[in-house]
Amino acid sequence: MHDELRDAVCKANIELQAQGLVIHSWGNVSGMDRASGVVAIKPSGVPYDDLTPTKIVLLDLDGRVIDGRLNPSSDTPTHLELYRNFQAIGGICHTHSHYATIWAQACRPIPCFGTTHADFFYGAVPVTEVMTAHEIQDNYELNTGKVIVRRFADPDPMQMRAVLVANHGPFTWGATATEAVEAAVVLEQVAAMALGTITINPEQEGISQVLLDKHYLRKHGKDAYYGQGDTRGG
Repeated sequence: MHDELRDAVCKANIELQAQGLVIHSWGNVSGMDRASGVVAIKPSGVPYDDLTPTKIVLLDLDGRVIDGRLNPSSDTPTHLELYRNFQAIGGICHTHSHYATIWAQACRPIPCFGTTHADFFYGAVPVTEVMTAHEIQDNYELNTGKVIVRRFADPDPMQMRAVLVANHGPFTWGATATEAVEAAVVLEQVAAMALGTITINPEQEGISQVLLDKHYLRKHGKDAYYGQGDTRGG
């Protein structure tokens, strides 16, 4: 049942470890088949070395398990809330990667200082508001999704494929599970570069709007002209 989706989500989760974005069993990737409404996600607490496609759990958007013997990720309600609200996405990734989590713990957006950042993210990577005690104590994982959705009342989630949950860590997404992991890899890189930038020059200002537009829009959108029809490169 949904073997291709399970295989893709399993490979995307294993890629997190290969890219050095996770330790132990922390982090998770999901993918969604929009046509059938089925979500595939990593099982909770299973080490990446033990992960196989058959262990990936299938659910519907209400969180009901369709197929799978293991418990889905504890972050499943967050993933489902994003799928319900961001209609264009088909994959979600959550990590506690080192540099992106530093910014999340500081409750600071990651400024767009240069073109490396602008090639992928259209502006500063946003941070959510700090969750209230009530949001934490009651339906914590669902409310994590809700604070992300509230933060994206304005930005287009397909132009800004990442968010920092305050005091927690990053979530990224894309059209597929593979693209969600790609966004997590890029996010970690620009988070490290931004930290280095303000270490050298604490007064450094962000990139100009004209340079941001040039670098982002030449790779993304209807007038993109970079590459050979695939806008994801460098």
